[in-house]
Amino acid sequence: MHPTLAFIGGGNMASAILGGLRRAGRPADAFLVVEPFEAQRQRLAAEYGVQAQAHADERLSQAALVVWAVKPQLFGEAATPAAAWLGQALHLSVMAGVRSDTIADLCGTQRVVRAMPNTPALIGQGIAGLYAREAVTELDRAEVEAVLAPTGRTLWVEREDDLDAVTALSGSGPAYFFYVVEAMIQAGLDLGLHEAQARELALATCGGAAALALQSEESVATLRERVTSKGGTTHAALESLRADGVGEAVQRAVRAAAARAAELGKT
Repeated sequence: MHPTLAFIGGGNMASAILGGLRRAGRPADAFLVVEPFEAQRQRLAAEYGVQAQAHADERLSQAALVVWAVKPQLFGEAATPAAAWLGQALHLSVMAGVRSDTIADLCGTQRVVRAMPNTPALIGQGIAGLYAREAVTELDRAEVEAVLAPTGRTLWVEREDDLDAVTALSGSGPAYFFYVVEAMIQAGLDLGLHEAQARELALATCGGAAALALQSEESVATLRERVTSKGGTTHAALESLRADGVGEAVQRAVRAAAARAAELGKT
């Protein structure tokens, strides 16, 4: 079988998508990966049984969909030799900051979808914001959703600029979470818990709270209020957070990430 799904770049995000599709039953000979690093090619071939080659060639012309998963600064270098074979394909980019105009110009097609995934995609628990150019059909959108389904949820936005907000909120968001959990673990250590205990308590609490919020029809503010009794322990902690301006600091951080995403897109 000729490959129907091509990956330009075989790093973590490409591996998350490819691995999910293989586990879902797509055959190995339905994929072709262009990956310049030999060690990574060998890993992909050994782990997923897929074709992995160092350079773009005419075999790419068999791809119905191509996933751009190279580092953003390497896109031009990767697109130049590959574009000649990919004019008929639907293009899905998981590169941060590379605008769809740039992809369309270098690849010679208007059928471009941009995705902003996040690292929980590696375990099938991610969420990806998606933007489609006007030439992308409903069938194209459905194919993109099917390709990304093994990595987690998808959410379409109407304006490409909204992907800067998606990048700031969910793309970078896991790092904010880990930062807070680090602080919670350290607090547990300071209060006398062992590191393994503090880690398990912090992660299980955060994971459980997120799962509860996802399953609940109530707002997160209401869920917070249900845990907070005036004069109690939670109230004391929240008053300390408010006094330190933590809420405003988080909002400033997300806005800073969004501004940086916009800057990277312009360059």
